[in-house]
Amino acid sequence: MYKSHNNVELFKDKLIQNKICIGTGVTLSDPLSAEISAESGNDFIWIEMEHSHLTNNDLIVHIMALRGTSTAAMVRVPWNDPVVIKPIIDMCPAVIVVPMIRNATDALKAVQSCKYPPNGFRSFSPIRNMYSCDNMVDYLNIADSQTMVFVQIEHIDAINDLDNILKTPGLDGLVLGRNDLSGSVGKLGDYDNPIVKDAINTYFKKCKDSNVFTGCAVSYDLSIIDDWYEKGCQFFNIGCDRDFISSMSKDIVNKIRSLN
Repeated sequence: MYKSHNNVELFKDKLIQNKICIGTGVTLSDPLSAEISAESGNDFIWIEMEHSHLTNNDLIVHIMALRGTSTAAMVRVPWNDPVVIKPIIDMCPAVIVVPMIRNATDALKAVQSCKYPPNGFRSFSPIRNMYSCDNMVDYLNIADSQTMVFVQIEHIDAINDLDNILKTPGLDGLVLGRNDLSGSVGKLGDYDNPIVKDAINTYFKKCKDSNVFTGCAVSYDLSIIDDWYEKGCQFFNIGCDRDFISSMSKDIVNKIRSLN
């Protein structure tokens, strides 16, 4: 039986079993960052391409660094653009996250960018993971399932069209982005605002009644994690490499200076 080298089957199986999955973000270029994060026990590594200085050259070595681990590579692409997505999906991460989806049309475009015809319009020239198949026919039989496609719900327009987004053929999951969601209603960072809370509750209610996986990227706040897990959130991206370096560095500096 064919097994992908990107751990997509392992990650997907955990989600199907409704096991809580934990990940962390990678924004620095050194692939050791991804490897250390994987060896720490994370189920997935969120490789950040939307809000970072990472290039495609940096990305592929991060994905390769995870190959010898049991951790899945989840890549947030810069934008919902087939030209941008094309070289990234050819690297064969376990998951692609497409940001700032506004409606079902956007969601379908994202999915079809990641699927070969007749399910999409991805052009053919993979650079990884075809070569463990004996021929092109064998590869095409499994290619569309090698990378799961998640879209990010981070605008009130997407909440309003969520019923239709959830019906998108080939869509594997959603990711809640509460910062930009709050900003889209003019309340950036005001998570306790009734409009923001209602939008988040609507998101979880509709997702729980669907067949797609759902997760989020949040800071380390156990109260949020406990609450959202109860609402059906299955995977959590917590912090990132530069946050951990900054936090621990500040902690050490402040402790030593307090000796004076």
